[in-house]
Amino acid sequence: MSLVRVLGAGELEPGSLRALDVAGADGTLLPVVVVRDEDGGYHAVADECSHQAVLLSDGEDDAVEGCAVECWLHGSRFDLRTGKPSGLPATRPLPVYRLEVDGDDVLVDVDVRQDVAA
Repeated sequence: MSLVRVLGAGELEPGSLRALDVAGADGTLLPVVVVRDEDGGYHAVADECSHQAVLLSDGEDDAVEGCAVECWLHGSRFDLRTGKPSGLPATRPLPVYRLEVDGDDVLVDVDVRQDVAA
């Protein structure tokens, strides 16, 4: 598959996130959360905590801190660049997807994962 436009670059403020369903090559929709970290960088990770299957996007607006996202249920934090958890209870990383910003378009490819071993 190729990169798919998911939103405009101006649609997310630094420190915010947006839940989206993005189609893979086989047409399957995957829940993804696009996050704009506090420094303005964009990231795409699976919208499901690896500790318990809850949507990260169901949390509070303050879930983004620096370049990490925190799960609202038990407080697991994940590095948005690598998907690695930075503390318990999560021990497995989140899938991280290819994301590019092209002009005003934010593009994601859910078929290109950048998973990191736990």
